[in-house]
This record gives sequence, C-alpha cells and structure tokens, in this order.
Amino acid sequence: MTDALHESFANVQAEDGEDRKRRWRLIDPGLARLQLRQETGVEALEIAARTAAADGRLRHAQALNDLREGLLMKSPARARVEADAEAVLAAMGQVTRPGPKVSVAPDILDAIIEALRGPFRLRVRYNHDSRMRILEPHGVLLGHRTYLAARDPAKADEVRNFRIDLIHEAETLNESFSLQEGFTIQDYAAQAFGVWQDPAQYGEVIWRFTPEAADRAAGFRFHPQQVLEPQEDGSLIVRFHAAGWLEMTWHLYQWGDKVEVIAPKALHDMVARHRRSDFAAMP
Repeated sequence: MTDALHESFANVQAEDGEDRKRRWRLIDPGLARLQLRQETGVEALEIAARTAAADGRLRHAQALNDLREGLLMKSPARARVEADAEAVLAAMGQVTRPGPKVSVAPDILDAIIEALRGPFRLRVRYNHDSRMRILEPHGVLLGHRTYLAARDPAKADEVRNFRIDLIHEAETLNESFSLQEGFTIQDYAAQAFGVWQDPAQYGEVIWRFTPEAADRAAGFRFHPQQVLEPQEDGSLIVRFHAAGWLEMTWHLYQWGDKVEVIAPKALHDMVARHRRSDFAAMP
C-alpha cells in the first residue's frame, strides 16, 4: 500500500519516528489538491514539443515547453521528477527515415493555424503563381509532406490538397467562411492511402498476403477502416476503400512477392512486374 502511494502521488512524505516506526503522510492532503506523479506528463510534453519543433510548428513547441515548465514548477519534488523523466527520454531514440524531409516555414504554419481557428480565409502565393489566391482552409495533413486541405472558391467547390512547402506567402484575412457541410479531416484523410487525393482512383482495394507474410501484415494498420480476413490456407486478405495508387505501389514494393493485388486492376498492373523474391526480410 505504501508503494502504491509513492507510485500514484508526488506529495507523499515518509518520516521515521523516535519509536523507529516509519509513517507516511500526504502533504496538503485535500482531495482537490492530490498531486499525481508528474514524470509521465513531463515526458509526454517533452516528446510532443520535440515532434512539433521537428515539424516546424514552433508556436506549438513553445506552448508545450511552457506547459512542461509550469508542471515542473508546481512539483514539490522537481529535481526527482526532472531526473526520472530525463532518464526515460535519454533512452528513447528516434529512427531516422531515409529520404529528404520537406521543410516548412514556421510563419506559413502560424498563418494557417490562425486561419483554422476562425475559420478565416487565407491569402497565399502558391508554387509558381504570380498572383495571390484566396483559400478556405479545412485542415492540415501531416505526412512525408505536409498538406493544407482547402477549398479554392475561385476554381472549385471541392476541398483539395496544397503542399505547404510550396506556399511562399500566407496572410490570415479577417474574413470568415462556412466549412464544407459534413467535412471532417479524419474522413477526408481516409479517402487516401497516404496523402494524395484522387477521386478517379477512389474505390475498393484488396490485397492478399501469403501465409508466410500473414502474421506480419496483420500487425500493420494500412488504413483506418481496413478489414482483415484470415483465409483457410493461412493467407490474409486486406480490404479498404482509398485512392493513391502510386503511394500504395511504393509501400507494396517492400513486400516483394509476398503480396498480391486483387483489386483494382490498374494497381495490380502497376505492381505486377516489380514483385521480387530476393528480399531478405519483410517490412
């Protein structure tokens, strides 16, 4: 029971009396002031701040660091909390993914975040455009590239993707707008395998993994709405609805000849001639 006190609360004090008995008490024990141990919170905020800084979201990184500092200031055992949290953080490494990382200008992200709060329209200079255009931002997609999901009312009523690294200027306007009815960034993102949105490619996707790859594939979350169907021969069928055949092809290549595309046919044809049997390991 005393171990549970130390594990659950930060404001536990142990004292050895003159009678050689140890006693435990909660400092400031009012139920409204019980202080949960804070190491996990400090660790979570630090990890989140590092991720935000790596993504170029400096405003979020600073806010998370401020929260972390505030949490530490309230701790009666700050030195111990910092030491325990640092021990965990020092043991957590980050795997570096191969390939270039697209840099996003912090001031562009700040303008987008302000626009999303309104929501407000956003004036941007995009890619090689000589003229500014007005966008109606609906959300942000984070991935190997970061995209702004927005509507360009001068061209179409549908929401489409804009690469944030290709936005060279951005200004939040004091002009509100109505979001597309029923729109959620989660549903929008689920229409694609990665981040590329193509209504012409959207449809059912069916992959069959061989028996030797079935267990490994079952541990993957290929799509948030995927359905896994184990087969009698030990193979595994994976079904979901999405677009983005090229991004699917990039991923499927890693599985060599351990996966077969059943549908759609166009994706099957893209993959068929590149299924190798000499890969020493699966993803």
